[in-house]
Amino acid sequence: MKKKKKYKKSSLSILSLAGVNSYKKKKNEKYMNANQIKHFTKILETWKEQLNKNKKNIYHVSKKSSNFPDPIDRAVQEEEFNLELLNQDRENKLIKKIENTLKKIQEKEFGYCSSCGVKIGIKRLEARPTAHLCIDCKTLEEIREKQMLG
Repeated sequence: MKKKKKYKKSSLSILSLAGVNSYKKKKNEKYMNANQIKHFTKILETWKEQLNKNKKNIYHVSKKSSNFPDPIDRAVQEEEFNLELLNQDRENKLIKKIENTLKKIQEKEFGYCSSCGVKIGIKRLEARPTAHLCIDCKTLEEIREKQMLG
C-alpha cells in the first residue's frame, strides 16, 4: 500500500501569509456560506495588509540615489529604480483587485463567475482569491487574447 506524500506548503502561499489552512468543505454545506466568506475575507484582508506594509515611498527610494561618476553604476542604479517602480505599480494594481473582491464579498457576488454565473470553486479561489471568472471562461478569455495578439 502506497503512502500519500505530504507536501509542505510554500511560505509564499497566500494561505500561509494569512495563517489559514485550506478550507475543508463539510458534507451538504452551502456554497459561499458564512464560514467560507469569513475564510476568504481573512485571506484577502491579510494579503492587502501585507502588500501595504511592504510599500515603499517612491520619494524615499529616489532620495537614496547617488550620482555615480561611472556610467555603468548609474545605469544599474536607474534600472533598479525602474524595477522598483514597476513592482510598486503591480502591487498597487493588485491592491485594487483585492479591494474590488472585498467589495464583491459585501455585495454577495463573490465566488461566482462574472461572465456565466457558475460557481468558481473553493480550490480555484484559494489559488487566486481575486478570480472573477470560472476556469472555462478564463480559458476562453486567454484564447481570445492570443488571437488578438497573434
